[in-house]
Amino acid sequence: MASSSLLVTIFLCISFFFFLSVDANEVTVGGKSGDWKIPPSSSFSFNEWAQKARFKVGDFIVFRYEAGKDSVLQVTREAYEKCNTTSPKASYTDGNTKVKLDQAGPVYFISGTEGHCQKGQKLRLVVITPRNSAFSPAPSPSEFDGPAVAPTSDAAKLTGGFSVVFGLVLGLWAFFF
Repeated sequence: MASSSLLVTIFLCISFFFFLSVDANEVTVGGKSGDWKIPPSSSFSFNEWAQKARFKVGDFIVFRYEAGKDSVLQVTREAYEKCNTTSPKASYTDGNTKVKLDQAGPVYFISGTEGHCQKGQKLRLVVITPRNSAFSPAPSPSEFDGPAVAPTSDAAKLTGGFSVVFGLVLGLWAFFF
């Protein structure tokens, strides 16, 4: 009896941590076939694309572009608005840049190639804190300078996962006792 109780306890602990972990996503700028380049028409905007996606702390954003002919600069809001490339927070030139989104709030990127930002090659996205993260404080509302971000579906996934684990635990409990 004691060994089966220990088994159930271990199973519960592992399940708890497994289902509370947050999966990091890799999101390619512009979508699956997206490229980091001057938008082909005025009807396309990287910002409109980003508003349709949900970015959370721990996710990665991927920029694909021709190395040596373009670059990605992570910049401040002011530099983003003015397309100022002189003092970026980070600069990338490898052609397949993967940036980890490590804090909640707005994040700004522009092309480092002269004139590209002015032609629409710039991206503003909002990173949210996952609902089930008790350790990362959410940014204050004053840090956001755009529209509110809708909640993600992570809560539904967590609830469904919890139901499965709970069912398995009850089944194992009934089996052993």
